[in-house]
Amino acid sequence: MSEKKKFRFFTPREREDAVAESSIPTLGYFFKLLWRKLGKLLSVNLMSVVRFLPLVAILFIYLFGRQTTTAESPVFTPLLGAQLLGGDPVSATLLGLFGEQQDAAFPTTGATVVMLILFAFTAITWGWQTVGSTYNLRSLVRGDSCFLWSDYFYAIKKNFRQGLIVGLIDVVAIGVLLFDWYYFNTLAGLNFAFSIMYFVTLALIIIYASMRFYIYPMMITFDLPIKKLIKNAFIFSMLGIKRNIMAIFGIVLIAGLNIALVLPSLSIGFTLPLILPFFYLPGFAGFASIYAAYPNIRRYMIDGKTELSTYAEDEEEEEGAEAEETDATPPPPAVD
Repeated sequence: MSEKKKFRFFTPREREDAVAESSIPTLGYFFKLLWRKLGKLLSVNLMSVVRFLPLVAILFIYLFGRQTTTAESPVFTPLLGAQLLGGDPVSATLLGLFGEQQDAAFPTTGATVVMLILFAFTAITWGWQTVGSTYNLRSLVRGDSCFLWSDYFYAIKKNFRQGLIVGLIDVVAIGVLLFDWYYFNTLAGLNFAFSIMYFVTLALIIIYASMRFYIYPMMITFDLPIKKLIKNAFIFSMLGIKRNIMAIFGIVLIAGLNIALVLPSLSIGFTLPLILPFFYLPGFAGFASIYAAYPNIRRYMIDGKTELSTYAEDEEEEEGAEAEETDATPPPPAVD
């Protein structure tokens, strides 16, 4: 008679070991990590938004402050003079075509002083705020523990002097490139030379945007002089061109979707979409740039010893070699 099987309420079973998740920095893993770190990323974003609030205030004062009426076309003045001196049907017709008026900002002295103070505050604190945000974003990308406020101020304290100088250089570079882009974009249709300069400026903007992906992460990771930071960032902008282009494309795509959402909303008087980008765009842009840059930094400056090795590591190796030579004891003399 076969033995009956005993019923067991808790039947022990052997479970297979969980498969280790691949952390190769691919596009798919980017979205997994983005979703996993979304809560803290939104917190980092709110900390990063403070950097842009003075600029928003400057724009608000400039656009909604004191205004004056001015002609839209530069030919309005001579046409008006010709009409006042007697005029004829032709000048009257041209004056009607090119005489449209528009409101232009004309800030008062007090408003100008306030805008200059806000801009000076932004320029001085730009590097410090970027350093603090970059430190938190690097922790999220690497999967390290992240204590937002303490890490933020720790990074600023550690890179106080260099953050100030690099931040001022960054503000000047961004301002010059944006002004050149606007200037040559306005004049691009006049002749071929201006069109060439427009595309050259656009290429410089892309290169510098790629360099910014690396300057601040290298500053908080290594002890490098500013000259080497800029040099290595330029080299990385070429070595990591695929990841850089993907990050820039993603940031431009998100910004473009925001613009596509804002413009139709403004046409119907709905202004809420204007503030939506402040809740996610700076954090997403920073996360995408660090995700694109840090694998290249780790490959060439941490895992591999190449010409991009750090200044601090080279000095430590030299000091260690000198210490070994000094501490080495001579062999005992031979006994006859």
